[in-house]
Amino acid sequence: MARPEKLRLGELLVRQGVITGEQLELGLAQQKKSGRKLGRVLVESDFVTEDGLSQALARQLNIPFVQLKFFDLKPEVVLLLPEAQARRFRALVLEAAPGKLRVGMADPTDLFAYDELTRILKRDLDLAAVTESELLASFDRIYRRTGEIKGFAKELTAELGDVPVEFGELLGAPSGQEEAPVVKLLQTVFEEAVRMRASDIHIEPQEQYLRIRFRIDGVLHVQTDSEVKIANAVVLRLKLMAGLDISEKRVPQDGRFNIKVRNAPIDIRISTMPTQHGESVVMRMLNQASGLLGMDRLGMPPKIFDRVRNAIHRPHGMVLVTGPTGSGKTTTLYAALTELNTPERKIITVEDPVEYRLPNINQVQVHEKIDLTFDRVLRSALRQDPDVILVGEMRDQATAEIGMRAAITGHMVLSTLHTNDAVATPIRLLDMGVPRYMVAMALQLVLSQRLVRVVCESCAQPHRPSPQELEWLHVETGGEEGTFLRGAGCTHCNGTGYQGRTGVYEMLEMTHAVVEAANQPDVNVFVQAATRQLGRFTLKNDATRLAREGRTTIEEAMRMSNEFDD
Repeated sequence: MARPEKLRLGELLVRQGVITGEQLELGLAQQKKSGRKLGRVLVESDFVTEDGLSQALARQLNIPFVQLKFFDLKPEVVLLLPEAQARRFRALVLEAAPGKLRVGMADPTDLFAYDELTRILKRDLDLAAVTESELLASFDRIYRRTGEIKGFAKELTAELGDVPVEFGELLGAPSGQEEAPVVKLLQTVFEEAVRMRASDIHIEPQEQYLRIRFRIDGVLHVQTDSEVKIANAVVLRLKLMAGLDISEKRVPQDGRFNIKVRNAPIDIRISTMPTQHGESVVMRMLNQASGLLGMDRLGMPPKIFDRVRNAIHRPHGMVLVTGPTGSGKTTTLYAALTELNTPERKIITVEDPVEYRLPNINQVQVHEKIDLTFDRVLRSALRQDPDVILVGEMRDQATAEIGMRAAITGHMVLSTLHTNDAVATPIRLLDMGVPRYMVAMALQLVLSQRLVRVVCESCAQPHRPSPQELEWLHVETGGEEGTFLRGAGCTHCNGTGYQGRTGVYEMLEMTHAVVEAANQPDVNVFVQAATRQLGRFTLKNDATRLAREGRTTIEEAMRMSNEFDD
């Protein structure tokens, strides 16, 4: 195509009726103060959306507007333009044809960028307009660091040589020499994990190699396999960062440290465990800059949302969130705290560990080695005149009884418990030795939850259920209708067909009938009353609802439901 013309963006938007002349004047004044581009100022001032801005440019230049969210990028095509130049010129190669490339640009009127891209790519360019936010997200997704990780691993292998290296030798190595390849390797691993939205990093020594895996949306993906001889150096460096005992390799250790990845603070929780071939390391990544979800963004069905919200705003009582490890319990509790966090309330949390730092909330970290246990901190917390108390987990009878007593005596208590479903929760408390009357009086509501993967909207396509899926739908809900979708797999979801996760919920409200049943010595009486009270607010029904709405797949709903059929 011909070289694009230079346009005055403000005049263009006014002429097309996208913004008013008054909005342009305000935007120009703000641009003069901040020095930022006019387009960015107008978007941040809510005068125009990013899509509206790009579409206006596309109309003026008579070029297509491409939504990258729904465009299946081919890595081999994108990589024709090196990452540094792509980020500098805000450009992405979309398609390749003989002698010609289709390039998406956030600012297709940037003449200097156009000339430089033509020089670098050595082909004629056909431009398309794309939004800057989708462009930046595509950079993070496509320009993977796998090659760099393998390169740094090889560099470290060369530094260590063929002779096995002990911890003591590595510790005595001069800073900036043997340590440098380890630092570069781990820095790149952390950056890649953040880019891929990984929640955990697994570093696992095997007999012949060191495997690094990322957990993304609850599923592990192999990132790279490297020489096993670098395992000791990697583990040593991580132990030093977390302040763990580097001389002890025979027992598990836990710790945490903080790093910055692309100017975002990341809190790392680390766990080491001795295995047959060396120490295995798992790191949970908590992005402190990502922000906590509000309760309205958890994805609860409206009826459950209203009742949970009403329950946590009561002046006293206990609300328990249950489910296995990794089911999103902490996210739900923190969303509830965010809702309750007002100047009129004093909130104290007792956690192990403190996962996110919350403003204006008194958070206490349990420390078993110095006898700073849940029950001891909880007793002290009650003397601090709190309105709301969050207990990270009801781990034992003493903690549960203190929490129940606090709920009875005028405090709102939020906590978690590891049970399979809502009905099993009061029974579990009784099994722990909590008096029956306490459970009946204190417990207001039990919310049980799981996480299911969400269909990738970039590659979602209609799905015709298989005979087995139709049979499951018929058995579970008595019907087979719905808007069923399935992800075909694309670069946006790393070929999995899923991107992100959402909650699946069931709720047991301790109504008068359920409380009466809880006071009966026969557990079956309570189970029957609780099951009747649950009605259709069950985990299976909520998972089926998401599948019918096209939010998740039938396969994913069946996988979650099968947990209760064993």
